[in-house]
Amino acid sequence: MIATLLFVAFLGLMFLGVPIGAALGLAGAAAIALANADSQWFGLLAVPQNFYAGLGKYPLLAIPMFVLVGSIFDRSGVALRLVNFAVAMVGRGPGMLPLVAIAVAMFLGGISGSGPANAAAVGGVMIAAMSRAGYPGSFSASVVGAAAATDILIPPSVAFIIYSVLVPGASVPALFAAGMVPGILAGVALIVPAVWMARKHGMGALEASMPRPPFWKSLREALWGLAAPVLILGGMRAGWFTPTEAAVVAVFYGLFVGMVIHRTMTVRDLFPILRESGELSAVILLVVSLAGIFAYSLSTLGVIDPVAQAIVESGLGEYGVLALLILLLITVGMFLDGISIFLIFVPLLLPIMQHYHWDPVWFGVILTLKVALGQFTPPLAVNLMVSCRIAGVRMESTVRWVGPMLLAMFLVMVLVIAFPQLALWLPAKLGY
Repeated sequence: MIATLLFVAFLGLMFLGVPIGAALGLAGAAAIALANADSQWFGLLAVPQNFYAGLGKYPLLAIPMFVLVGSIFDRSGVALRLVNFAVAMVGRGPGMLPLVAIAVAMFLGGISGSGPANAAAVGGVMIAAMSRAGYPGSFSASVVGAAAATDILIPPSVAFIIYSVLVPGASVPALFAAGMVPGILAGVALIVPAVWMARKHGMGALEASMPRPPFWKSLREALWGLAAPVLILGGMRAGWFTPTEAAVVAVFYGLFVGMVIHRTMTVRDLFPILRESGELSAVILLVVSLAGIFAYSLSTLGVIDPVAQAIVESGLGEYGVLALLILLLITVGMFLDGISIFLIFVPLLLPIMQHYHWDPVWFGVILTLKVALGQFTPPLAVNLMVSCRIAGVRMESTVRWVGPMLLAMFLVMVLVIAFPQLALWLPAKLGY
């Protein structure tokens, strides 16, 4: 009964408009108090303990740093220079700007681990450029929102950091390596329908007449941005620094590029950047810590084992259970952000993963692909919210354009399920 109340209270608070972090914490605290009815105040001591325990994990230090990296590279003009270089490479023509938007979003995924931050950085440059070329705002917002979803697959990824904290046996470097190939496949899969739709509907009529940036000049300007993922990922692979230390190195590298090389930032710009990053990091980490209370109440009430047992003994079989989880998480992904999904569902799914002996790294990539799909699935898609705000369009107008791109990324997820080595080959090759 208390376990039922836990979920009813959580869902009820959500429908009342309570922020998800507060809903998790309040529902968990109420369940803990009811479970210790004889000594409520003593039982509630578990609330502050688990609030801290949810937050006091070394890998989580990387999150505010990577969020800060995203803000710095957004303000430093790196995205604009990468766009100019990409246009210089692929040229002008119908469908080329959507291709560039997706390619640049994939590349920025190797700098910042936040999908909404990526959507803001790419959207700020690309949506205006696509509008000048004759692309409808709803289409531009759809492309940018979908492209930014690759961010949580291509390392560094905030989602992988959260997953590594929740799942023993899945290290951050192994997850980063495992996400690389599926992330690139997802980006390529998005390019195909984006270019096809642009050409089929005659979009971008003015694009061919727009000037093409000179190749060598745009390459020189983009070099510092191009070097960032090499520094971050190469440094981790060479053993120079851990993922958390890599985030700090990336911050100082971004500041050097913005203030010394491009000179698009000054000391005065640091305060709004730090404030913006601090607010976003605080929201993420507060949800993480409050979810620790919810997870504790789940485990102490004995909810996890019966739910896992019921799913395992449902008669669906291994692939039937996997299909059920895909349907569940994509549906949930329409309404919750990726970090919240991981924090709520990974403790429930862990026994199922262990029962079927699924590789924890491969399973993490599959879950992240589902979350990536949710990030641009209306009605509550965090990436689409950002890109629609920049484009000045309503989210409902993006549905017709988002559909084919959702299908393309879904097919990539099916491929990774059918061929696990797409995710596991690179970690094994690198010795993780």
